[in-house]
Amino acid sequence: MAVLDIALMGDPILACEALPVEDPGDGAVVRLVADMVETMLAAGGVGLAAPQVRHRARLVIFQLPPGRSADGRGVPLTVLINPRIEPLTDDMDPAYEACLSVPGLTGVVPRWRRIGYRAWDLDGRLVEREAEGLHARVVQHECDHLSGLLYLSRMQDLSSLAMTAELHRQAALRAKENT
Repeated sequence: MAVLDIALMGDPILACEALPVEDPGDGAVVRLVADMVETMLAAGGVGLAAPQVRHRARLVIFQLPPGRSADGRGVPLTVLINPRIEPLTDDMDPAYEACLSVPGLTGVVPRWRRIGYRAWDLDGRLVEREAEGLHARVVQHECDHLSGLLYLSRMQDLSSLAMTAELHRQAALRAKENT
């Protein structure tokens, strides 16, 4: 396993449509997933798409620690190969998002509140789930990378774009004022 270099905004691979994975159990795909997991964990992310590590494969990984999902239980490490998303409601939730390919920035992005998704895992088994909250947001965010989209293209109001460090600084000042 290896920590891979993460493509940054401006790298042409991030604007390309990813290609379907033909054989989920192929050794090269299994190695790519292992490297992606190591890369995501090393970068402190909750999700990663193959184009972010310069592979044009329709492949994403993600995991949510306990307390970060709608039910509080978290979401275990999940591999989605050739994923498809379907909104289960017209309700949208605007919330801040960040991206390992756009370091230091965050912005408010509207996403479907509830989605269904289906994909294949590394063993060639069909994965079908419903997701809401952060789980749904992460799946949508990562799958956007497979269509050559960064979260910035989904923002409706660029005035919410901010430096992550400044938002943390402002939050710390507010917390200090409230004590």
